[in-house]
Amino acid sequence: MKNSDHKIIKQQQFTGSMSGKGNCYDNAPIESFWGVLKNELLYHQDYKTRFAAISDIIGYIELYYNQTRIQKGLGYRSPRQVWFDYYRQAA
Repeated sequence: MKNSDHKIIKQQQFTGSMSGKGNCYDNAPIESFWGVLKNELLYHQDYKTRFAAISDIIGYIELYYNQTRIQKGLGYRSPRQVWFDYYRQAA
């Protein structure tokens, strides 16, 4: 990371989180996300415009990936199902 990056992080009172050089686990979560996005959406499309691609990606993330996609860490349930289960128990 450049010195200017460190300065911005400090000014904004962010907490930087990085391990040493060559640690492949730093980016594992986002790399996993990109892999899923490519395999489930992008490799199956032929976008004619950048706008069409961006719109499709936003829709995928907001309407499917973040809400309805089944996740191992949630007991093979979707975030939406976890939410419903939580509020059903609370009622």
